[in-house]
Amino acid sequence: MPLEIERKYLVINDNWKDSVVRQVAIKQGYLATTPKVGIRVRLAGEEANLNIKSKTVGLSRSEYEYPILLEDAREMLENLVAGAVIDKVRYKVRCGDHLWDLDVFHGANRGLLVAEVELTSEEETFQMPDWAGEEVSTDTRYYNASLVNHPFCDW
Repeated sequence: MPLEIERKYLVINDNWKDSVVRQVAIKQGYLATTPKVGIRVRLAGEEANLNIKSKTVGLSRSEYEYPILLEDAREMLENLVAGAVIDKVRYKVRCGDHLWDLDVFHGANRGLLVAEVELTSEEETFQMPDWAGEEVSTDTRYYNASLVNHPFCDW
């Protein structure tokens, strides 16, 4: 079973910009969310995926990801998603031995910057970047599945 282990932090300054490796525009929406699972479609540049994630337990959750046709993803985002579509730019940012995902949100979540680092275990150590502030790994308000129905602009 594929397992995702990640820690998530608010971004507190622009110091990350000098360490960007690449970036991609992302649009994603949720086809279904329950207390047990979320099913998401994501369009990232010229790649599209269907993603299924279990409820987070601690810092870990099951994650399955499958490539789909670009046109199918566009149609799903247009016609099938429940709630709003998340619009963001994801930057891959190097810090120490890890490549972080740093999301700069647009639309109703404009102003929100969140970075996450994927780990091989919940106990793995990593270098904390100076641009990472408060940890929000367990704060469900920062989950993309929550932001579609309760966007940052409404907090």
